[in-house]
Amino acid sequence: MSISLPILVVVHQPTSNPGRVGDSLRALGFDLDVRCPAQGQPLPATMQGHSAVVVFGGPMSANDDHLDFIRLELDWIAMALASEKPYLGICLGAQLLARALGAAVVPHPTGQREIGYYPILPTPPGLALLPGPLMVYQWHQEGFTLPVGSHLLATGSTFPHQAFRYGRSAYGLQFHPEITTAMVNHWTTAGAEQLSYPGAQGRAYHLSQHRLYSPGVECWLHQFLAGWMGAPAEAEVAWGRYHPAHSHRSGPGSTIAHRQDSSPMTEIG
Repeated sequence: MSISLPILVVVHQPTSNPGRVGDSLRALGFDLDVRCPAQGQPLPATMQGHSAVVVFGGPMSANDDHLDFIRLELDWIAMALASEKPYLGICLGAQLLARALGAAVVPHPTGQREIGYYPILPTPPGLALLPGPLMVYQWHQEGFTLPVGSHLLATGSTFPHQAFRYGRSAYGLQFHPEITTAMVNHWTTAGAEQLSYPGAQGRAYHLSQHRLYSPGVECWLHQFLAGWMGAPAEAEVAWGRYHPAHSHRSGPGSTIAHRQDSSPMTEIG
């Protein structure tokens, strides 16, 4: 049974799905309202009917102003932020958030890409989000400058802006914590030609690194989402009952503080 209004999920291809992000939010008791503006599905005029919004990735660029739905989303994000409901942007979703806040979305100056598993490190302000280094899955050729008024929470060696927060509960993540084994298999098959680009890793490395690092990312993701949504303790207990290998008591700095409310896949990128 849902514990709140549904969470709006914005995807950019009809075959996309929210992966582990969706699984974790459902496990916390939230229903999902999945919409694909690229297929003509409308976004809500207000956020009154939703608890939060998650905007996922896609093969297009946040600079593709010739696409009607990209222009629509850029304008729509301003309304979503004004509602002060939690916003989470993943890869393209983070780049759209950054651009809506006045930052630039640009390729790496030497043409490097992050396609595979790469380490990210917390900044001092980001220790509440990320207690230590984390190996995360990436698939992108563009990054973003840091929006004015935002806080850089995690950094990387190739693309330095990996996670940021704007306001109390708007987050942009350059990486893909939602990735599942099935998604890694599909992305590295459907996008096989991209694995030869500068900085990209081979398919075997994607698969071996996913087996090694996926459990840690899953544990981090659930803790992050629970804090981001202010999930009740009973939802956390229920999740831990079915995920005993990842459930552990959180110490200081192990997750973000809980928000106090005042009121077949071809995504690749």
